[in-house]
Amino acid sequence: MMLRCIAIDDEPLALGLITSFIEKTPFLKLVGAYASAIEALDIIASEQVQLVFLDIHMPELNGMEFSKMLAQSAYNRECRIVFTTAFNQFAIEGYQVDALYYLLKPFNYTEFLLAANKGKLYFEAMERIASSEKPGRERYLYVKSDYKLIRIELDQIRYIESIKDYVKIHTVAQTEPIASLTTLKSIEERLPEEEFLRLHRSFIVAIQKISALGRNSVYVGNTEIPVGDLYKESFKKLISQWG
Repeated sequence: MMLRCIAIDDEPLALGLITSFIEKTPFLKLVGAYASAIEALDIIASEQVQLVFLDIHMPELNGMEFSKMLAQSAYNRECRIVFTTAFNQFAIEGYQVDALYYLLKPFNYTEFLLAANKGKLYFEAMERIASSEKPGRERYLYVKSDYKLIRIELDQIRYIESIKDYVKIHTVAQTEPIASLTTLKSIEERLPEEEFLRLHRSFIVAIQKISALGRNSVYVGNTEIPVGDLYKESFKKLISQWG
C-alpha cells in the first residue's frame, strides 16, 4: 500500500527533514510540502491526501486549528494527522482531535518510521474492512477508540449515550463503555432501525435489551433512560408494540 502524504511546517529546516524522511520511506508518496497550513487546505481533496505531517506552532492558521477544520470536513475519515512539534503540552489536545500520532521534535528517522507504520496499519485495516463488506447490513460496526479500530457486535450493544464530543457504547460483555470521538447521529445511521431506537437526543437503545417501560423512560437492566420531548411518538410506538 502506498500512502499519499503532505508535510506542513513553517520552519524550512524542519520541513526539509520531514520531506526527506517521507521520500526515503518506500510506502509513502510525497505530494506536497508547505510552509503554511492555509496553502495546504485545497490540496487535501484534490490530491486525495491520506497522511498529513503537521506542525502545531505556525502563523495565520496553526496546526491544531487546521486539524479541527479537517475533522469537521468530508475528508476526516480519509485523511489522518501526525503532529510534529517541539511542545509536548499539546499531546492531550492532539488526542481530542483524534491525531494518529505525535512526533516530538527533534526526532530521528526511526521515530518517524514508527508514526508512518502506524498510518500504514490504520489504512490497511480500513482497506480490509471495505473489502470485506457484503450486500446487506452487517451484524457489527467499527469505531475508533483509544487509537484502535474496535469491532462491536450489534447483538452485544445495550445502549449508546452521547457526552459532549464523544459517544459511549455500553455492551453486554464489558463493564466499562467503549468511548469514541464521534457523533450519535453518525452511529445511528449505521444501526438497523428495526433493532435500535433513539429516544433522546443523547441516547439510543437496543430494543431487545429494554427490560421495562416507565411513564417517560425505559429501563435497560438497572439503567433508566429518559424519553426526550422530540421522541414521544417513537416511545408511543414502542409501547404499542409491547402491548
